[in-house]
Amino acid sequence: MNRPAPGAVRRASARGLPFGGLRTRLIAAFVLVAVGSAGTATALAYRDARTAVLTRAQNTAANDFRARLGEVAGQFDLPADRAALDRFAAEVARRLPGAPAVEAVYGDLTAASDADADRTRITQDLRQAVRSGGRLRFQRVEHAGEPYLVVGTPVTYTEDGRPSGLDAYMITSLRAEQEDTGALLVSVRDGLLPVVAVAALLALVAARTVLRPVRELSRATRGLADGTLSSRAPVRGRDELASLARTFNETADALQATDAELREQESRARQFAADVSHELRTPLAAMTMVVTVLDEEADAGTLPADAEQAARTVSAETAKLTRLVDDLMEISRFDAGAAVLHTADTDLTGAVRAALALRGWADRVTLLTPERPVGVVCDRRRVDVIVANLVGNALRHGARPVEVAVAEHGPWAVVRVRDRGPGLPPEALAHVFDRFWKADTARVRSKGLDGSGLGLAIARENAHLHGGTLEAAGAAGGGAEFTLRLPLRPEPGARGGAGGGR
Repeated sequence: MNRPAPGAVRRASARGLPFGGLRTRLIAAFVLVAVGSAGTATALAYRDARTAVLTRAQNTAANDFRARLGEVAGQFDLPADRAALDRFAAEVARRLPGAPAVEAVYGDLTAASDADADRTRITQDLRQAVRSGGRLRFQRVEHAGEPYLVVGTPVTYTEDGRPSGLDAYMITSLRAEQEDTGALLVSVRDGLLPVVAVAALLALVAARTVLRPVRELSRATRGLADGTLSSRAPVRGRDELASLARTFNETADALQATDAELREQESRARQFAADVSHELRTPLAAMTMVVTVLDEEADAGTLPADAEQAARTVSAETAKLTRLVDDLMEISRFDAGAAVLHTADTDLTGAVRAALALRGWADRVTLLTPERPVGVVCDRRRVDVIVANLVGNALRHGARPVEVAVAEHGPWAVVRVRDRGPGLPPEALAHVFDRFWKADTARVRSKGLDGSGLGLAIARENAHLHGGTLEAAGAAGGGAEFTLRLPLRPEPGARGGAGGGR
């Protein structure tokens, strides 16, 4: 069963985490909500407290001023002169708390309890409101950076409430109240820091609670993507995350069951092919003996012409069938992991030369070898199979001259087989090592010499068994080129390492 390359999902999931993660967003959201809530509550509380403090101060000052005026005005005679007006202002201010400044206005005369007091703190608007309104008025003003409360009221006759023409104003400082509300603001501001700290702590706890199952699910997903089909996510609780983990596990169960079924089917198919191939060997052996006799009689000319042609056809097809069965059994051994390497120190140049000589190809192939032998630890029989397949294909399907070059490049022993045939089109390169794939349109078939379609697949499996590679490419100047790379010294534990099985 095909699976994605290990690490593919891990690499994808590792992107873009540092500051955009869910944990950071949760903490930021908690802190923002906490700061916003605390800030709003603080602002409302500060406003109400400040209003209450100032209102109380205003009411107290106004009541005290009104009461003091009542006490002093009863003893004040009108019309008044400047001296009487000074005494009136001083007497009113004398018993008022907070040592306020008092100003008395009667007609064009103006007197103040404090001759140095800045009377500009009494605005014209307030004076006009007192003069025209006929009742007590007050106003908060700021002068030279200091807050003040200015209260003004007309003095009326007691018996009928008529205006007497005398207006009185009191200027008192609100600094104490301002300091009280400022202290309240500082206390509330200092209280925000613990609120933010607690919000961040709660955010961390919430993030851990939420992100833990997410991380576990992510870890299980990566394991599944890497091919560990037994990977599962723990299910805790009954919330949405638990439901998601449960769904993931059910999906993984289904995937694992399907994978097991496919593996079982694949195993049965391989076993079937191996069994059929094995069972065919006995009748094929008998057929081979028969066709050998027929070949000998045909060669001796004792058979009629038609019988001779039939005997040679049967002989050729029997040979092809025998080769197909042998290849199927070899592929079955690779699939079953039963292919075994028998390695030894080998002169690769000599092995290639022997393979060509054994098949009578020495005169048909140009062998290019280095000056010194290329020593490699390999299974000579399997290397012979690879070379025979590559050179045989080049001779059958390519065109001369066919070159076989042996060389040593770094840690690799390299064998290149090149022909001058039509070559392989780019779309064929991806399939040239597929089983039973034949380049009908690209390669020139030689009648009666078709292979089994498994030769290149077996050759590549043999290369991989050594820890090497087998690649196909178009040769420069036309033709096809196959490159076999074998490690000079296979690493221990490599696939099909020296002296070991697959």
